[in-house]
Amino acid sequence: MATSSRTLVAIPARWGSTRFPGKPLHLIAGKPLVQHVWERCQDCKAVDDVIIATDDARIVEAAASFGAKAVLTLPTHPSGTDRIAEAAQSFPEHDIIINVQGDEPLISPALIDQLAATLRAEPSIPMITAAAVIHDAAQITDPNVVKVVTDVRGDALYFSRSTLPFVRNTEPRTVHKRHLGIYGFRRDFLFQFVAWPPSMLEMTESLEQLRALENGARLRVVMTEDLSPGVDTEEQARAVEKLISA
Repeated sequence: MATSSRTLVAIPARWGSTRFPGKPLHLIAGKPLVQHVWERCQDCKAVDDVIIATDDARIVEAAASFGAKAVLTLPTHPSGTDRIAEAAQSFPEHDIIINVQGDEPLISPALIDQLAATLRAEPSIPMITAAAVIHDAAQITDPNVVKVVTDVRGDALYFSRSTLPFVRNTEPRTVHKRHLGIYGFRRDFLFQFVAWPPSMLEMTESLEQLRALENGARLRVVMTEDLSPGVDTEEQARAVEKLISA
């Protein structure tokens, strides 16, 4: 089916988080976590529609209560990308899909717009993500902080939980970049991506984006200074609440 030029933001929201069950509906400053994410996406200027893709009817019901569109997806999806791909099937007129994590209540609307605008302007790019310069030296060796290196065009060469690049020689131009978990896809590529089997490097590093690189796809990395703290624990939820309420 032919697509028109429309952009969809899809927010995956899974009920059964191992560390934080029911996380999308955890109240932060009086609103469910996923509502904060949805409201930030409403401030985007380059987005036509925003949906919540979830595996649980409780999240669908909550979404309806604050005016959001929600799509109930299969509970068996191994990743948020698979979940948004199923949801995107219900929106055939959208040719760009942005995957905004459902646990980042301070996500930058300007960053979402930048990813969408870059995909619009450069048709040869099938997938896009974001990164920020690492200023805290401790993060360079932290396996929970994913690093990325890019080529001269700004396309990803590799992502790793290890130190990347490894500094063998002192080089004043060396910059360590932290990967941020937001992705944009051209519609056809999104469906191709989820059709590929998990790749060797993806499974080794536990980094889904490596599947694109192993299959020879370009993955543009947009640099940003907008760091959006994620919420993986109740302690982090309390910290974010302080930021929102400040």
